[in-house]
Amino acid sequence: MKLSVVILNYNVLYFLEQCIHSVQKAIENWDAEIIVIDNDSKDDSCAMVKTLFPNVVLIENKENVGFSKANNQAVAVAKGEYVCILNPDTAVSEDTFRLAIEYSESIENIGALGVYLMDGTGNFLPESKRNLPTPKVSLMKLTGFAKKYYSTHISETSVGEVEVLVGAFMLLKRNIYNEVGGFDEDYFMYGEDIDLSYKITKAGYKNHYLGSTTVLHYKGESTKKDDAYFERFYGAMQIFYRKHFNKNFLLESSVSAGVALAKKARKISSEKKTKPVPKLERNYFFTENIELLETISATTATVFQMVSKNMHPQIMLKNSLLVFDAEYISYKEIFKLMQQLKGNGNIFRIRPPGCNFIIGSDQSDEKGGVVVF
Repeated sequence: MKLSVVILNYNVLYFLEQCIHSVQKAIENWDAEIIVIDNDSKDDSCAMVKTLFPNVVLIENKENVGFSKANNQAVAVAKGEYVCILNPDTAVSEDTFRLAIEYSESIENIGALGVYLMDGTGNFLPESKRNLPTPKVSLMKLTGFAKKYYSTHISETSVGEVEVLVGAFMLLKRNIYNEVGGFDEDYFMYGEDIDLSYKITKAGYKNHYLGSTTVLHYKGESTKKDDAYFERFYGAMQIFYRKHFNKNFLLESSVSAGVALAKKARKISSEKKTKPVPKLERNYFFTENIELLETISATTATVFQMVSKNMHPQIMLKNSLLVFDAEYISYKEIFKLMQQLKGNGNIFRIRPPGCNFIIGSDQSDEKGGVVVF
């Protein structure tokens, strides 16, 4: 078998359903499998997988064992030459796995591979490619100087070697994953991807970034930047430093001080920052299914204008709700339109193929929304 796609789920039923639909489309001509491992979700995620995706390998944990342990469980039963660690709040382009594996097989001594990650607003996520977060770099990021945290030497749409990838999408050979011991289970959540990336480079491999294919990542589903986030994330960084850097009092004090500064800065920022309610002027539905358009219009009490996927690329819409029917238009095309039409007050929603809901997110650090019809 060529590829095993591992999706760790925790209470994001609708996002998981979309993720599986997109992955199935991307692997339909491959000898591949999808493994969903669930960390004791309470939202009927497992029942949905059993009903809608009977060919998916489902592992049901009876407790939340964390990111590292769950992914290691899934990789232990994987059969693919390659494994892809994938967040459930993602959707992949139809060509993502083909391009990723073709690139990996063209690079000597490659370790893990990451791709262009885009949030629900159509904007690039800079954590798609990162530098090693040394204590100095991490402290600078905490205090607002994030330039050295990200790999800015490679453009968003280019390719090349990077030090650290994000766990929302990591593709690598299963034997390399096992050689370096997989994810370190001392981490419960956050920091595991940094640690794995570093272990791969220490083993003599090179991590790479591929900017020619896009994966949508509704980041807010897994990353809510509250006080608990800073405690978990920088607690994870303390574990990382203790494992891979010389432990000293100054380092411990610096990290603790950085966490306190970050919390304070977040509170000041949230007090000053008021998020304007978007004033939508028009609503567009990219579909050819009139019955579906009428159903969604009735459910949401919204008048939609039907739009062709072949709309002229120079057309610039603004202050509009744009809904994409993924049964009519491919995810790859949806992502291109989101990148083209981002900003200008536009917001995006997707109706996954065959589904009775639309889904989207308007903030990278907040949970997205689902409308069931």
